[in-house]
Amino acid sequence: MIGLRQRIAWAFLFLFAAVPAQAGIARIDLNGSIDPITAGFVVRSIERAENEKAELFLMRLQTPGGFGSSMEQIIERMLSSKVPVVVYVGPSGAKAASAGFFILLASDVAAMAPGTNTGAAHPLMAIGGFPVGGGEAGKTLTEKITSDATAYLRSIAGKRNRNVEEAEKGVRESKSFTDAEALDAHLIDFVAASESELLAKLDGYTVRLFSGEERVLKTAGQAVTDYQMTSRERFLAAITQPNLALFLGVIGLLLLYLEFTNPGLIAPGVIGGICVLLSVLGFSFLPVNYVGVLLLILAVGLFIAEIKVGGFGVLGIGGLVSMVIGMVILIDAPDPAVRIGLTTAIALALPFAAIFMILLLALLKSYRQKVYTGDQGMIGLVGVADSDINPSGRVRVRGEYWKAYSSSRIAAGRPVKIIAVENLLLKVEELTE
Repeated sequence: MIGLRQRIAWAFLFLFAAVPAQAGIARIDLNGSIDPITAGFVVRSIERAENEKAELFLMRLQTPGGFGSSMEQIIERMLSSKVPVVVYVGPSGAKAASAGFFILLASDVAAMAPGTNTGAAHPLMAIGGFPVGGGEAGKTLTEKITSDATAYLRSIAGKRNRNVEEAEKGVRESKSFTDAEALDAHLIDFVAASESELLAKLDGYTVRLFSGEERVLKTAGQAVTDYQMTSRERFLAAITQPNLALFLGVIGLLLLYLEFTNPGLIAPGVIGGICVLLSVLGFSFLPVNYVGVLLLILAVGLFIAEIKVGGFGVLGIGGLVSMVIGMVILIDAPDPAVRIGLTTAIALALPFAAIFMILLLALLKSYRQKVYTGDQGMIGLVGVADSDINPSGRVRVRGEYWKAYSSSRIAAGRPVKIIAVENLLLKVEELTE
């Protein structure tokens, strides 16, 4: 009998171990620009919520926008989710602009806090990061991009039974909606002052997933589990910020240049190498415009030419302008939220140009200075003939006696100047007053 009870107990333990724990309500915070790192975090979090059989997946959203490819990756995973996805724009004062507008409308349940806004999702066509649209060709391309974005949003909003016409205005007219306006326009489902109020409204609410499956939400008494980024994701999220990645690259290059021009300092070389590698890692996740890279290389070349050739400041100014433009267009994205700002570019380019040219000028001056050691350091020194030199003799230089010779006779006691060194034999000439 005891053996039978033990077997039954082990069977129950195995059964409970095989059933994944239910997470209740899974929650994440998506705060900041939409980029590849945040997109990966959202995808992983939805997959975890599915594995843990969560009642719903709650995303608290506030974003100025981001990369279109990252937005599409998030929306694609949201639409295929087996767990209802609730997007809540909050707290008060937050916004879900540009890419955030698409994510909000793609959710199973869309909600906003009072005092929030969404919209302003008009796509910008850009060449090298600068929005363009002038001329017939630019206008046609802009219309094509807008039409594509509108069709994408229309397909999502229509499937979610949201107001397609008003949603299109957020794209075509770059219209922004307050929480009340979005609710009146049937773009969102709820306005809730707090998360607890939202969960109370969702209790017993019927959700229709994108797949067509209907599910009644049960939020009362459900535990909320926060999903956090891993240490790796937080680290990558930090260094993939374009401004920080650029700053690390500029500082790293200056430190490496300082090490190369002053070998043996060690610390600038180590720190500079780490900074450059972190910058490269950060930019590897971002859409880099190679015209911007070429402009940065051109800027360095112009700085070197200014010092070597002496362009009366023209080459230096050209290098500065080239560097600023290169920095601004380095990230190939029209959304200002994920671009390097003009202010940041100028703030980095000016000191970089000044420090680089000062270090380069000091290096070139060191090459032009007279050598004071070895055979070359002897040339040009003045001494005194210790004996008659005809054609050879002895001279005293810096308190030392050297064998010397000359092409003309030099009397003892006369001042001489060293004009060449051949092994340990000095060639001198009489120094005339």
